[in-house]
Amino acid sequence: MRDAIEAGFERSMGAGMDENVRRFAIIAAVTGFFAHLSLWALDNSGQITIVGDSAELVRSPLSALYTPFSILLTYEVYQLIRTIPDSFSSSVGKQYEIATLLVVRDILKRLPEVDGSDGWKVSDDVAFLLVECAAFLALFYTALTYYNMKKGEEGALSVSEEVSAFIVMKKAIAIFMLVVFVIIALFSLTSWIAAVQEGGGSVDRTIFFLDFFTFLILADILILLISYWFYTDFRNLARNTGFVLSTVIIRVAISAAGVSSMILFTLSGVLGIAILRMFVTNRPSGA
Repeated sequence: MRDAIEAGFERSMGAGMDENVRRFAIIAAVTGFFAHLSLWALDNSGQITIVGDSAELVRSPLSALYTPFSILLTYEVYQLIRTIPDSFSSSVGKQYEIATLLVVRDILKRLPEVDGSDGWKVSDDVAFLLVECAAFLALFYTALTYYNMKKGEEGALSVSEEVSAFIVMKKAIAIFMLVVFVIIALFSLTSWIAAVQEGGGSVDRTIFFLDFFTFLILADILILLISYWFYTDFRNLARNTGFVLSTVIIRVAISAAGVSSMILFTLSGVLGIAILRMFVTNRPSGA
């Protein structure tokens, strides 16, 4: 069983497969950008007419950025699943990267809708744009902090037999999450296409990501429970529980709307930074 899990993980999420997926994602993002831009040009010139909620995707040439960002976000989700066998903090760091890109995609989508005001009066659109940018900065700083922490810890850990068994369990969970990822992605895409055909097709961050983060929370909780079999110290348990709480807040932020969502995204970043700082600052001597 252990060899099968190791082989399955290597075939689906090993270094070679990751490179292939990365190249495919870049090609798909460039192709999607020009395809989306072509749809805007055809609609703007009257060659075709896009009606319904999906018309918001051809409101401006800037809207063409939505497609490549969505594809890159999909690749980041794949990267997140690959980091599950690594440390808990590495996986959470990827979650912040995804949250950061989600906010950036929302900003790019809203830019064509921003209505400027004369004089010193700030319109609601501009005010909300400022809030989104503040949330982006908070999440971006959090993601960079986790990246630097992971970079500083590379090669610092020795792997015991128990830790090796724990990693294999996490690889099994990662393989399961990859299957869930494919199923949710296909379901979200087919559901959106069906909605477009019926005159709907509005896009927001709840598509795919709301369901995926629900399963991700369940996976994090399962890993947390399994980890307690190998590590019984309170520091690691409290840290990982806080990371799960941060993931829950990100999931709630995805489903929220308006300023509330940006506050929750920022809160998740602040919570992650606080947990990280306290854990590092209060690390026992010699650890």
